[in-house]
Amino acid sequence: MVMVRIRSRDGLERVSIDNPNITVSQLKTLIQNQLQIPIRSQTLSTNQSLLLAKSPSDLLKFTDMSNPDTPLSSLSISHGSLIFLAYDGERTIAGPAVRPAGSFGRKMTIDDLIAKQMRVTRQENPHCDSVSFDRDCANAFQHYVNETLAFAVKRGGFMYGTVSDEGKVEVDFIYEPPQQGTEEVLMLLRDSDEEKLVEAIAACLGMRRVGFIFTQTIVQDKKDYTLSHREVLQAAELHAESELKEWVTAVVKLEVNEDGGADVHFEAFQMSDMCIRLFKEGWFETEIGEDADPKLSKMKKDVVVGSKDVKEVDNDFFLVVVKILDHLGPLSSTFPIENRITQVTMRALRSHLDRAKNLPFVKRISDFHLLLFLAKFLDLNSDVPALAECVLAQAAVPEGYQLLIESMANT
Repeated sequence: MVMVRIRSRDGLERVSIDNPNITVSQLKTLIQNQLQIPIRSQTLSTNQSLLLAKSPSDLLKFTDMSNPDTPLSSLSISHGSLIFLAYDGERTIAGPAVRPAGSFGRKMTIDDLIAKQMRVTRQENPHCDSVSFDRDCANAFQHYVNETLAFAVKRGGFMYGTVSDEGKVEVDFIYEPPQQGTEEVLMLLRDSDEEKLVEAIAACLGMRRVGFIFTQTIVQDKKDYTLSHREVLQAAELHAESELKEWVTAVVKLEVNEDGGADVHFEAFQMSDMCIRLFKEGWFETEIGEDADPKLSKMKKDVVVGSKDVKEVDNDFFLVVVKILDHLGPLSSTFPIENRITQVTMRALRSHLDRAKNLPFVKRISDFHLLLFLAKFLDLNSDVPALAECVLAQAAVPEGYQLLIESMANT
């Protein structure tokens, strides 16, 4: 079978020929049958200038295929040859069922238009100028994940502190909610009653929730990503929940130093505005398969990255680096921390008070984790604010509260 190409105002089409020795008349019949162009309307030529003809008189100038009895072989027409066709009238062309890559000539749906607006680019500047960690609270967190957990499972906590008018975030304590961690997944088992106590204490101390901190395990450190897709999802969810534009996401991990040893390393980020928008509007694919690339976040619909429509976005596009500082805050972090392996008991309260017996009583209770422990036994509306106000002002604790706390420690 021979195939010849037919170029017309409609583009390039193909006509199949069973017998290569047919005439021009027979070719016109095949064109009529295969391309639905009547024989009487056809003008054929091997000269491409035919397509520039403006009038019937112009068409008469092309005579190389005007004789219907001329064999195609005499015109050197064979398999793959290109023949030009002009015709009058209109016809319906059955084009291929394709979806154009661009928008020209294509009907745009509402989803298409939204996707064109969802252009994912790197955000250069964070909304917070810097994040400063209280040395004691940062050390208490990293010491536990390093010495006790050995960075074998993930651990996380909510950071509390203050945000200045200039966007400087200070972290003064870290609350660790009930949780379960594996090598790659951190599941927060949040206790709403306990979080109410935390929020009440923080408010009385003039503080608020300012971010989320979590660890990456030694298994994760062997993989080539800054944050995994699961970590991006969790960070975006907590950032979106906070409604705080200066919200900080901090990561703690082990890094190999120049001597071949391992150092604990802190990094801080903000999730980009586009990341939070995509999360709030439900663009992220939340079901993550075991074989999914952890460096990429999957979208439910195409977004634009660079000049391409994609459904997978490099996680680094969602991260905005934040400068890290440190400071010495108003609280200590020496009391046993909640929701860890060892349960906090009254004996821990006794030991803590005894260790600090040479300090003023207000200094002895200037520890968020101790205040949280006491809050579970005291009145949230009167006792907790009274103690927190003493801590905030570093004022003397009323004798009645001192006796109450001492008696609790002796039970």
